[in-house]
Amino acid sequence: MSEAATSPDAPHIPVLLRPLLRECAPIMGRWLDGTFGAGGYTRGLIEAGAEHVTGVDRDPLAHEMAAEWVADFDGRISLVEGTFSKLDDYASDLDGVVLDLGVSSMQLDLAERGFSFMRDGPLDMRMGQDGPTAADFVNTASADEIADVLFHYGEERQSRKIAAAIVMDREKKAPFETTLQLAGLIERLLPRKKPGQSHPATRTFQAIRIHINDEFGELVAGLEAAERALKPGGQLSVVTFHSLEDRVVKRFFQQRASTGGGGSRYAPVQEVKTPGFEQLSKAIGPDEDELERNPRARSSRLRVGRRTDAPAAPADRAALGLPKPVLRQVSRGAG
Repeated sequence: MSEAATSPDAPHIPVLLRPLLRECAPIMGRWLDGTFGAGGYTRGLIEAGAEHVTGVDRDPLAHEMAAEWVADFDGRISLVEGTFSKLDDYASDLDGVVLDLGVSSMQLDLAERGFSFMRDGPLDMRMGQDGPTAADFVNTASADEIADVLFHYGEERQSRKIAAAIVMDREKKAPFETTLQLAGLIERLLPRKKPGQSHPATRTFQAIRIHINDEFGELVAGLEAAERALKPGGQLSVVTFHSLEDRVVKRFFQQRASTGGGGSRYAPVQEVKTPGFEQLSKAIGPDEDELERNPRARSSRLRVGRRTDAPAAPADRAALGLPKPVLRQVSRGAG
């Protein structure tokens, strides 16, 4: 997601909410919003007819902000501080689950959270405000480790050049402590952006954020948890913001649907005998009206699947198109 998509004074606008409500209509029963944030999807679901929504978010700030208005919904919204990878611990027999994989506008807008390369703040990037920071990573990882993260999570072609410069700067000058310190290094290394192009630091910041928060590990575990938590006929809606995420979600639905698919010559996927999902539509993007109202939506894609009555099953992670660092983690865990 581009940083230009938000401003400090702009209200949070949930992306692709209208097509989500349309694809899942009629909205009813019990839902779980696995990426609660500012509560945009939760409000939309309640207003569309959901009886109750469980909002899950690992960011304490989201819960602090929600305390100001959640009580107005007379118990129809309950909040859980946690990760959506464990959503089936928080609710079961659900009519629907929604996951918005974009970075929250409020996280980008607060310089002290360290997500923004446009605002100076500590180099943090932790969504849950616990664990190692982005500064810890860039100041201790080897050049090869940094390059792998930038290439596989950010699709940054200059990954090795940037990684080498990071290691040289931290050793000869000073450790990295702020967002603009890192963004400034990348601006010096890479060509100036042309009109309409993203900032040179976009891919690097995306990659480091994904690594720090284990976003792909969370995503796959969250998709599996949603399959376990949904009742037959329940619907899973996932909004992605870049091609790496969308590929994983697409292949998950293909893999868990009766069509199989999502494999490769190295990891072929057999047709699923007892499909866990029925795919309801192909990827849905924003229309012109939404793009005019909310530029943040420009790279977003919505995919929706309906749960069958088949038992839940783990995904074949080798066939999901996960970036290589994640697959290495999976392999080590299997051993």
